[in-house]
Amino acid sequence: MFEFTIQAVCPQTGARAGTLNTPHGVVRTPVFMPVGTVATVKAMTVRELHEIETQILLGNTYHLYLRPGAEIVAEAGGLHRFMGWDCPILTDSGGFQVFSLAALNEITDQEVLCRSHLDGSLHAMSPEWAMEVQELLGSDIAMCFDQCGPFPATWEQAQESLIRTTLWAERSQKAHSRPDQALFGIVQGSIYDDLRLRSAKEITELDFPGYGIGGLSVGEPHEDMYRILELLDDVMPKDKPRYLMGVGYPPNIVEGIARGVDMFDCVLPTRNGRNGTLFTSFGRVNIKAQRYERDFTSLDPECDCYLCQNFTRAYLRHLYRCGEILAARLCTWHNLRYTLRLAAGAREAILAGTFPEFRERFNASFLDCKAS
Repeated sequence: MFEFTIQAVCPQTGARAGTLNTPHGVVRTPVFMPVGTVATVKAMTVRELHEIETQILLGNTYHLYLRPGAEIVAEAGGLHRFMGWDCPILTDSGGFQVFSLAALNEITDQEVLCRSHLDGSLHAMSPEWAMEVQELLGSDIAMCFDQCGPFPATWEQAQESLIRTTLWAERSQKAHSRPDQALFGIVQGSIYDDLRLRSAKEITELDFPGYGIGGLSVGEPHEDMYRILELLDDVMPKDKPRYLMGVGYPPNIVEGIARGVDMFDCVLPTRNGRNGTLFTSFGRVNIKAQRYERDFTSLDPECDCYLCQNFTRAYLRHLYRCGEILAARLCTWHNLRYTLRLAAGAREAILAGTFPEFRERFNASFLDCKAS
């Protein structure tokens, strides 16, 4: 039920175009996955997600476990039926919450004791717990329970999270039993080359059907991210999909694709949209800026989304100033469509043999249009 096929590789960069077969359909890579943390992509309906050509969504094990509960989702027929989404879903294991909610956690090799950010109740999270919950959710792709280290981290701290991630990957693999669900391993090691190489060796030797690259986009300079991706490109299996976790800034996506990454996810497009920051063909725009008060042009003439085809910058700025919900809806719609089109455009360029030109045009045009 799960098969990854590479259709083309850019000889100059190593960028790949492929297809990923899952029980709920084929995903064409490179691909960006909108984040539906609690079984919904904020401000978007499922119909709208289809309209902007979303191929695959991400759900979060930790949050769905707390609310509404994995058993309720399973009783509803699984996450697909529960949220009315009939295309592929990937679920994060909850390992990132070990990092992001560190103040609420106590971590040992055996498990993570975590206090709920909702009501303070105590929960034990472990590889076995993560597999049980994800199997109940019924996602197409599940992720191993891992420990994402902070940045900055010492070499010793990064090594500790690496050792624990490998231990938990072995336990996750042993506990995972759902045949219609692929389980991806995760490579850690912070920004240390030797630790990344060690983690890649240990995780790939377990022979998962795909691999996540974790512990990046947590505050490190972009140059460190790119260096680690180049390092891993040479040692990770060429015939397995690679998923750069938590990355959604457009330049990072293009540069990740140039270094052999196939899958991306991030809350950045939706969160930025709700806050009035938009990605466009000419760069990043703060729509709340004074300069757009009498700007009656389309946000992005090159974009085919509902916002850009029907409304002006001045109207959008007006909606934000009035606190209208429609502002967040329209900007989320646009940012997601932009990011999905960016990955799809990179795929088309790889297949056409023109990815280096695509990358050069993007880097020349994507500017940070800050305005007050």
